[in-house]
Amino acid sequence: MKGTKLGLVQRRINPLPFRAATVRERTACLRARLGRPLYCACALWLLAVCAWAGGAAEGGRKEPLPSEFEGVELVEHLDAQLPLGLEFVDEARKKVTLGAYFGQNRPVLMVLVYFQCPMLCTPLLNGMVDAMKEVSLTPGKDYECVIVSFDPLEGPGLAARKKESFLEAYERPGAGTGVHFLTGEKASIARLAETIGFGYKWVERDKMYAHPASLYVCTPAGRLSQYLKGVTFEPRTLRLALIEAGQGKIGTASDELALFCYQYDPAKGKYSLSALKLMRITGILTVAAILLGLAWLHRARRKEGAEGELKQ
Repeated sequence: MKGTKLGLVQRRINPLPFRAATVRERTACLRARLGRPLYCACALWLLAVCAWAGGAAEGGRKEPLPSEFEGVELVEHLDAQLPLGLEFVDEARKKVTLGAYFGQNRPVLMVLVYFQCPMLCTPLLNGMVDAMKEVSLTPGKDYECVIVSFDPLEGPGLAARKKESFLEAYERPGAGTGVHFLTGEKASIARLAETIGFGYKWVERDKMYAHPASLYVCTPAGRLSQYLKGVTFEPRTLRLALIEAGQGKIGTASDELALFCYQYDPAKGKYSLSALKLMRITGILTVAAILLGLAWLHRARRKEGAEGELKQ
């Protein structure tokens, strides 16, 4: 693909009869032949090609995990259907099904933690709140936020206290109706974790759970749309993930344009510029610049002709 695109650029430029010896003189010659609008468009197009060609794939060697952490992993099951019939208990001690938070024409932001976690879960929830605060979308209005404890020994009393501290940190009026803290029995938790691909394990030596850290963005129908991995999250990534999961129904025109320009990179856990889409956009801009340049040249020639007739 790279060779084809770069070759195309060369075929367009090489036929010009360059007589200048230096790069600077050749550049000036090219600018004179193409005109300023078309030259700028070509320059932008070439910069886009170079930026795309220069992006190197990131990779690294993974060290094997200790034996006590075997099975502690996150296996993405994109487009998997969540078991919406699973029963849990919310922070108000009310029995609910997972499906109670779906089917409302809104995407769902979900996370699996345990409330007494001494290590990873607190930074994860803090990172979640920080990103949510920077996003204009509000739980209960634009999406649902569901936090599920995977520790079957935790109950609704602890969930209520966690929700209270979460909302205090979030500082968004009216968000309480869209934020839900759930606890449940071992069977329901295990089924949900298996569907998501969330592997966790009790480590007796450390008296705590070993588990991955990620947010899960789901469609209104309960299908897994995106995995946002880590404990810190870019607000733009979170917003675009929610918009994509909601099929654009809660987005703005600028968001739709951004979704066209960006695609989700599961390896990096965020949205990145799509090279193909970037090439399409720059191609469209190039054609538009060429048309504008031709129109400007045509107008200039007509003006010169009219002035010549007047002088005669």
